[in-house]
Amino acid sequence: KWSGWPGHNDQKTFLIWINEEDHTRVISMEKGGNMKRVFERFCKGLQEVERLIQEKGWEFMWNERLGYILTCPSNLGTGLRAGVHVKLPRLSKDARLQKILNNLRLQKRGTGGVDTAAVGSTFDISNLDRLGKSEVELVQIVVDGVNYLIDCEKRLEKGQDIRIPPPISQFK
Repeated sequence: KWSGWPGHNDQKTFLIWINEEDHTRVISMEKGGNMKRVFERFCKGLQEVERLIQEKGWEFMWNERLGYILTCPSNLGTGLRAGVHVKLPRLSKDARLQKILNNLRLQKRGTGGVDTAAVGSTFDISNLDRLGKSEVELVQIVVDGVNYLIDCEKRLEKGQDIRIPPPISQFK
């Protein structure tokens, strides 16, 4: 059941935005950190959206080498940005944070989206890449990376040291 464009389900955990940075933005979200449930809802919802547009004779633009062709070049490839809001008061003050994020192929934003500052050391942590890995691999990178960041935060809280992980390869 959709309430117009942008459209969403009754719980507002699945949304579709039309003609923002990309022609179509599909969002699955919920509080609590259950990435598996969020990703499953995303996949099922996206399949339904694709079915509905195919009924009208349309399709998403896709290229075998580049993946999905989108208007926002940073999303070329899978087009998938999996993000988690996480509070990192100690780690956010550590000079090693950016190197840790780079090595884990993650990026940080404020919770208000692109080019917003963090409020109260809460960040939106997401996959840096869209190209070179599958959607499942990208979601797993975020899950593993956020778990690593939380572990670092807990270690700093206890007065323990943290280390910079070895770099993850961007491509398979």
